[in-house]
Amino acid sequence: MRWKGGAKAISPVVTVALAVAICLLSPQSKTSLVEPALPYPIVSTGQTECFDDEGRVIPPPKPGEPFYGQDAQIPQRPPAYRDNGDGTVTDLNTGLMWTRDPGPKKTYQEAVEGASNCRVGGYTDWRLPTIKELYSLALFSGIDPRPDSRSPVGARPFIDTRYFVFRYGDVEKGERIIDAQFVSATLYTGRTIDGAPMVFGFNFADGRLKAYPTSRMKFYVLYVRGNPNYGKNKFHDNGDGTITDYATGLMWMKYDSGHLKAGPRGDGRMTWREALEWAANLTYAGYSDWRLPTAKELQSIVDYSRSPGATQSPAIDPVFEVTTIVNEREEKDFPYYWTSTSFSRGREAVYIAFGRGLGWVFDPRAGQRVLVDIHGAGCQRSDPKKGDPKQYPFGRGPQGDVVRIYNFVRCVRNIYPDLQNKRSQGFILPILAWSR
Repeated sequence: MRWKGGAKAISPVVTVALAVAICLLSPQSKTSLVEPALPYPIVSTGQTECFDDEGRVIPPPKPGEPFYGQDAQIPQRPPAYRDNGDGTVTDLNTGLMWTRDPGPKKTYQEAVEGASNCRVGGYTDWRLPTIKELYSLALFSGIDPRPDSRSPVGARPFIDTRYFVFRYGDVEKGERIIDAQFVSATLYTGRTIDGAPMVFGFNFADGRLKAYPTSRMKFYVLYVRGNPNYGKNKFHDNGDGTITDYATGLMWMKYDSGHLKAGPRGDGRMTWREALEWAANLTYAGYSDWRLPTAKELQSIVDYSRSPGATQSPAIDPVFEVTTIVNEREEKDFPYYWTSTSFSRGREAVYIAFGRGLGWVFDPRAGQRVLVDIHGAGCQRSDPKKGDPKQYPFGRGPQGDVVRIYNFVRCVRNIYPDLQNKRSQGFILPILAWSR
């Protein structure tokens, strides 16, 4: 028995397990927590419009046309929530249950200690989410406000406000409108500002994942419970230049565009348009259905236990091969990788940094801007889809995010394309994975 796309033959054990799964298992959960079809299902970014590289909304491109294969064209699991009416919200895709209202801001330590004291909905097993759990809630239909704005007019949060309470920063208290950082339990293993400990969080006001100081800041907090396997990869090296993650149902290229000397310049670096076109036309390891991953898909393979500073490696499992680069500080580092997800108003696209999240900040001791690992390996930011990086000598944004524009690519494909979005067969995929 063979699957479409050239997948390897399935063993008799798996075939039997598949038949049993179809006959006996129902995809409907009768408990308060929904058991997902995969232990680590990747939910849609919520992006429904297609964009060119100038921020214009365009009709969905056809195969062979420029900008084909972007986020909005990729079949994905649409976000699905249930308000339980007791202060909790259940994610029907991931099986995670969340507190609905973040309440007042907390310090990092207060957020950690608050989990054991949380009794929302009558439950006692709340925990501070990992950054992968928190990122599952991100919606890239959001629009970030201008950092210097005092009003969110024209902005849209990067979270579903029909289910979750969201507040922008309180400008009357001296905060910026974008000060809506939500904290996670995932500490950065490296060091960024002044060598201080950092923790990852996601900003549902401006749509960025960054490392923040564990001191000197207060955060919004959503607690989570259920599905202890969410965010835990099950990688398998297929021995043909591909890596399968049986937790997510995705197959990845083991090697990136740099190893393949891809792109017009032959060094793996590409603009967003070039990245989309290269992925759409790629035949690799016998497969021709590769594509540029969405923001959530690419973030799913970040290994937050690794970093250039702590492990002298990129923030990814060593089963993958990563091109080594020399960064703007003239030191060994690792690339930023494009996703198919446009950002905010469409002129930019999302990337994930598997090396240092560099930025230009003013150092009062030196009296000048200095380049530091400001946001950490594993951060998610955005770059202009095209242009000249030299036009941004001190980066962009409040922390001077380094601008590269010519980023690297690691393509992805669904390992079971005919089953990926069929919830009626929801329990088939994990049995295939675990019986292999």
